[in-house]
Amino acid sequence: MLLEVKDLNVYYGAIHALQGISFDLEEGEIVTLIGANGAGKSTTLKTISGLLRPRTGTVRLRGEDLTSMPAQNIVKRGMVHVPEGRKIFAPLTVQENLEMGAYTRKDKAEIEGNMARAFKSFPRLKERMNQLGGTLSGGEQQMLAIGRGLMAQPKVLLLDEPSMGLAPILVEEIFAIIKAINAEGVSVLLVEQNALMALSIAHRGYVLETGTIMLSGTGQELLENPRVQSAYLGH
Repeated sequence: MLLEVKDLNVYYGAIHALQGISFDLEEGEIVTLIGANGAGKSTTLKTISGLLRPRTGTVRLRGEDLTSMPAQNIVKRGMVHVPEGRKIFAPLTVQENLEMGAYTRKDKAEIEGNMARAFKSFPRLKERMNQLGGTLSGGEQQMLAIGRGLMAQPKVLLLDEPSMGLAPILVEEIFAIIKAINAEGVSVLLVEQNALMALSIAHRGYVLETGTIMLSGTGQELLENPRVQSAYLGH
């Protein structure tokens, strides 16, 4: 098992945000978490990446317990979080933003190779490599955020709402990029409001409702589930 999340209970003060959730991610998979706003999706990613601490439960990456590990050490283990809202460094250039993604690494030649790969995957970023991150369009900023995450050479990429605020044509482009990243061997845990797109590319999915996993199945099974269709697909 690549990533195993077991019985996570997370609180914001007195609010019980995650209520004993358990799920897993195998090597080479795209797994998606879908649900309404406030269901606990982003909280789940923040807990897995070490930004939040669970009251109980465990997060294991290839059997190693990461539950109490500082976030920067989790990155070194190969788990990289691309947060909601992109969170790029607006005053830095595109190239400098990408370099920040490799801050835990010392292998200069390999970093340069990864930079070349990022520019190959995202040609628009190469065209704008000396442009300030804050001057990019929303879609370009999302590409930059994903590219920066890939610079850390993740085994698992945690993506939080990558399509938020993007025009439909850009949404399709971002999801094509996610599929391509996965095809190159990076496992992906995807949190996404656009349930139709997320389930269409995911191997498996979980439905969160008020901090609890209510349904799980393959992407196709959940697409065909009447409850999912009614609640999340507008059928």
